[in-house]
Amino acid sequence: MKTQARRTTSRTPRPLTGAPRWRAYARLMRLHRPIGVLLLLWPTLWALWIASGGVPDPFVLGVFVLGTVLMRSAGCVINDFADRGFDGHVTRTRDRPLAVGAVGEREALQLFAVLIGLSGLLVLTMNRATILLSFAAVGLAVLYPFMKRYTYLPQVYLGAAFGWGVPMAFTATTGTLPALAWLIFCAVVLWALVYDTEYAMVDRADDLRIGIKSTAILFDDADRGVIAALQVLLLVNLVLVGLRAELAWPYYAGLGVGAGCLAWQQVLIRKREPKGCFAAFMNNNWFGLWVFLGIVASYLPVPGVSS
Repeated sequence: MKTQARRTTSRTPRPLTGAPRWRAYARLMRLHRPIGVLLLLWPTLWALWIASGGVPDPFVLGVFVLGTVLMRSAGCVINDFADRGFDGHVTRTRDRPLAVGAVGEREALQLFAVLIGLSGLLVLTMNRATILLSFAAVGLAVLYPFMKRYTYLPQVYLGAAFGWGVPMAFTATTGTLPALAWLIFCAVVLWALVYDTEYAMVDRADDLRIGIKSTAILFDDADRGVIAALQVLLLVNLVLVGLRAELAWPYYAGLGVGAGCLAWQQVLIRKREPKGCFAAFMNNNWFGLWVFLGIVASYLPVPGVSS
């Protein structure tokens, strides 16, 4: 039977000033853990390079890289605000700034507003289609933290949030939303299902105790098999991306190395130990990198590679 976690927000925030206060804000934004930025950034870079048919416009690239950092930071802040009554009861999250009272609730909301505002200023430099898509990006970021209370598939919603940079990258670059953009978007959703299920496996015992839902709980003992099936679907999807985008052989070479990363993740989660599951989650950074390197190499003017 599920039990409701007691709220921990009644704690008085610790009196921090100056540099310690900024360190608390940085921790709230997870700047000390860049893996989230990277997992959000890789698909955006995939899309920017493919939409551009090579190296994207430097200004557009800069806007999307900085926007990714700001939006991921904003997502972490609103996630911790939403989970402030639960984080103190989970081993992995009990030391987060809101959980220990190092940052107050009002401060967190103010920080979230500032980050969203800065992101908005960036997106205003893009075209109208990209600006309109950005409203959906904010909605996804705000609503995601609450999904784990109502559905066992919050990872699907996370995938949509993390993949929304793909259609935005296409509209910013080409002004259009071709089928290829949505094919890449689907790949991102599948990928998020893989890595966030591995991530949720770390907290499964705590989540069951306090009543948080996740795909790790939904899949139960079938988790490794379902993850393997999702990994295969992900690879098939990315092969279709390569064919539709007419990418050259280096892309498939990079995808082959990425497939090795996915296989290694199966080894890491084989005993379902939290340490191994977390290592598998972290390994996805290498998968994203190798896919990106394959895309970049496809556009290099070398023998046997189309330019």
